[in-house]
Amino acid sequence: MINVVVADDHLFLRAGLEAILRTADISVVASVGDGDAALEAIDAHDPDVVALDVAMPKRDGVATLAALRAKGDARPVVLLTASIDDHQLIEAVRQGVTGIALKEDAEDFLIDCIRSAKAGSRAIDPRLMERVLDLSANPKPKRRFDTLGQREKQIVERVARGMRNRQIAEELSMSEGSIKVYLHTIFEKLEVRSRTELAIMYHEETN
Repeated sequence: MINVVVADDHLFLRAGLEAILRTADISVVASVGDGDAALEAIDAHDPDVVALDVAMPKRDGVATLAALRAKGDARPVVLLTASIDDHQLIEAVRQGVTGIALKEDAEDFLIDCIRSAKAGSRAIDPRLMERVLDLSANPKPKRRFDTLGQREKQIVERVARGMRNRQIAEELSMSEGSIKVYLHTIFEKLEVRSRTELAIMYHEETN
């Protein structure tokens, strides 16, 4: 039996993952909705493998992986994602991710990823591995925008379109307070002081 902590901010998807894993004799010892809760669950349950969604509030999957590695925790970590940008992909590999599965193939590939991780082998979706090799061979100039997590990028994109906090919150199914917290962090990361500066930076780096 392989014990796993699962973190995904969509309750419906977590329930589906648990059902899939149970069919493969994999026990989900904790199921949580964000990166901070995942770190607490890992401390509490000491799982064999950790399965993290890349896009999560508070601390995304790659940041959670980095936090584990920073405190010397080398246990296997599998990332599950609908999409992953180049910066996150390279950072995940740099932090020693054990496996990456695309959600579209979760039922077929995630179980293999977790079993391989427990056995000490790395299993990354071949399409993503090809991207890693391409990026390593042809590194792109680093953009400030690339330092942001997926949720932060979603917020910046909407700020650049002139949307207000309430509109962004409604579109992303978040609270207006959470948007304000994210924006404060984004301003600090990108060293900008206003929404206008943020929008200008976004357009300069993405056009």
